[in-house]
Amino acid sequence: MTATIALRGVSKSFGKTHVLHELDLTVERGTVFALLGPNGAGKTTIINILSTLVAPDAGTASVEGFDVVRDRDEVKRRISLTGQSAAVDEVLTGEENLRMMGRLSGLARAETASRTGELLARFELTDAARKRVKTYSGGMRRRLDLAISLLLTPPVVFLDEPTTGLDTRSRQDLWAIIRALADGGTTIFLTTQYLEEADQLADRVAVLEGGRIVAEGTPAELKARVGGEVLALHDADGALLREVPTDGTLAGLRRAIDQLDETDAASVTLRTPSLDDVFLAVTGSHLPTTNADERELVGADSSKG
Repeated sequence: MTATIALRGVSKSFGKTHVLHELDLTVERGTVFALLGPNGAGKTTIINILSTLVAPDAGTASVEGFDVVRDRDEVKRRISLTGQSAAVDEVLTGEENLRMMGRLSGLARAETASRTGELLARFELTDAARKRVKTYSGGMRRRLDLAISLLLTPPVVFLDEPTTGLDTRSRQDLWAIIRALADGGTTIFLTTQYLEEADQLADRVAVLEGGRIVAEGTPAELKARVGGEVLALHDADGALLREVPTDGTLAGLRRAIDQLDETDAASVTLRTPSLDDVFLAVTGSHLPTTNADERELVGADSSKG
């Protein structure tokens, strides 16, 4: 496969804060690449560099073979960026938002009308096309935002935590759209704090910690690095008391059981490793997760993405 995104020795600081440290990264064309990391790890800085919004202090970065500093205009013609907040006009309807951005992007009137209809249908917004965006749910706003970013069908799409604040159904709907884009040949560069999202969507995953890539591979490869099953100890109410990784062997299982000396234990279960186990193994901490009920509430009445 051909690399469409490449970073070599990229470093970036803001004042005395060192955000990225001699970072190397390659993304193959037509794939979904997920960058995992907690807030402050440098995920958004990487996207800002690749989308020409910020210049690196050292190293080089390129998109579709064009340098993000020397060939800034060429890079901008080949990308779209959907940030953490839906960039839509709430006073206008969904259709009006698309038509306005189409004309601002240089499309002819007839082509703008054609693309607007196609994208409204593709993102299941046809029924809401003539409703004001302020009446849209969080998921609908995110779909409209992504539709706007695809008006010119760029070969590379950057998605900075695109499903933050969405309810479970809206997140899964957006996952299907993202996967379909990649299947059609679009390169997707995705940042996320949701481990399930990376596991479901990504062809390759990188874990960013302290401005450095500490692990990279397919989701299956990363989970295989953790080992065999994870032994979980639960109390009488089903609450998790403790987890112990095993190497998948009978002897390893016995050793893990010997470590479980909790007097309040009621049951023991086995599960396969997750990307959260990977993150814990390579960084020493779990990624922060958002309560599902909180996500549902935020997604229902907020445009924050």
